[in-house]
Amino acid sequence: MADHKLKLGSLTALVIGSMIGGGIFSLPKDMASGAEVGAILIGWAITAVGMLALAFVFQTLANRKPDLDNGVYTYAKAGFGNYLGFSSAWGYWISAWVGNVAYLMLLMNTLGYFFPALKTTITDPVTHEVTSSVSVWGIALASVLLWSMHMLVLRGVKTAAFINTIITIAKVIPLFAFIIILLFSFKLDIFTTDFWGTKSPDLGSVMTQVKSMMLVTVWVFIGIEGASVYSASAEKRTDVGKATILGFLSVLSLLVLVNVLSAGVMKQPELAGLENPSMAHVLAHVVGPWGATFISVGLGVSLLGALLAWTLFAAETLYVASKDGTVPAFFHRENKNAAPINALWATNIGMQIFLILNLFSAGSYQKMVALATSMILIPYLFSAAYAALLTVRKETYDKDPQDLGKDSIIAWVATVYGVWLLYAAGVEYLLLSMLLYAPGTFVYIWARKENKQVVFSAVEKLYVAAVFIGAIVAVVGLAQGKLSL
Repeated sequence: MADHKLKLGSLTALVIGSMIGGGIFSLPKDMASGAEVGAILIGWAITAVGMLALAFVFQTLANRKPDLDNGVYTYAKAGFGNYLGFSSAWGYWISAWVGNVAYLMLLMNTLGYFFPALKTTITDPVTHEVTSSVSVWGIALASVLLWSMHMLVLRGVKTAAFINTIITIAKVIPLFAFIIILLFSFKLDIFTTDFWGTKSPDLGSVMTQVKSMMLVTVWVFIGIEGASVYSASAEKRTDVGKATILGFLSVLSLLVLVNVLSAGVMKQPELAGLENPSMAHVLAHVVGPWGATFISVGLGVSLLGALLAWTLFAAETLYVASKDGTVPAFFHRENKNAAPINALWATNIGMQIFLILNLFSAGSYQKMVALATSMILIPYLFSAAYAALLTVRKETYDKDPQDLGKDSIIAWVATVYGVWLLYAAGVEYLLLSMLLYAPGTFVYIWARKENKQVVFSAVEKLYVAAVFIGAIVAVVGLAQGKLSL
């Protein structure tokens, strides 16, 4: 793909376009479901520091390790060995397309506002909670959209990236309109009604509330590494870091404003009781029914853009990983438009399978979000840990030792944040993620044998054992009804 270079604007649009998907449109409900305003503000502060540190990590590594393309997995490989490098690539790839499944489900729920046949109700076999899900007709329409996106990406990465830029510009318009309207409707007395959630014992302590919102904040920031994923296709290597920071600051501002302003027009129990996309119902509460229609249209545009961006990311991850033997050479095949055709087929077949599985389970948008987020925590943690490792070794700091202290603090903050996220994710979704990591081991064995390399080192055998033990526990939990997808 060397002849299809992306400029700063396209790279930044990929970052913003991937982060602004469905998450921001569901933010008012998703945050209020487990936390009040005070805890939400603390959570945003933690997230802002942690994610900004992670953004700087990707910027620093893009500049200091320009030979490592698609940094999300190559950083793990360079720092911690072949198997963990593969696991990062595998986890990121699965996170990307599971996230797309979540986007498609949310899109069908949104269209269900206009076409009820696309939605249905389901009862969770574990919690017995009744939620809205996607009907057979919704799955059929989602499948049509999935394969339409497939055909678009086959036209080439640069064409798809250009279209993504146009969609990204279009999707921020309803967000700006929402923010401006709520600025004039904001009421301080509503905002401070139960600031710390003391009147709502079900929310728990402030720390419990903060923990409950952590996966939501990570979900809405997934995509921060988007420019890094396409580092091999960047016209200028320095643009990768710039696009990362520009995209992060832009999206952070929008997220906090949407979340905080919503809490100033509706109280926490009201927000928690909304259906997603909750932004539509918040605006309808302020201006009437047309507000829901306006936001729903904006969400449709936004989700199409996010679907495109994440389809690109997922296929690119497998494609680049195939170049150095991390995954089998089968995924390196391109078509005449330089699109990674086999990687794209694998990505979209995985999505199609999960869409169909949602017809036979109590799957929901929130569960797909949590699963996609859990899968990406490992790649994020290894990226941060690799940056910290470089500072410990003082590697690449011979010419500018004055940057060592600053970069060390940033890298360790990002690493600690990554560990905190694993804790906040909880055991359930970490076990479910092991269930998806385990099959990847066989793909890794395929690649290693294909390249006539030793499959596992002694330490890597311990990693593999831990993954399969976690997967077995997850299977038992699913069989006993203690876990659910």
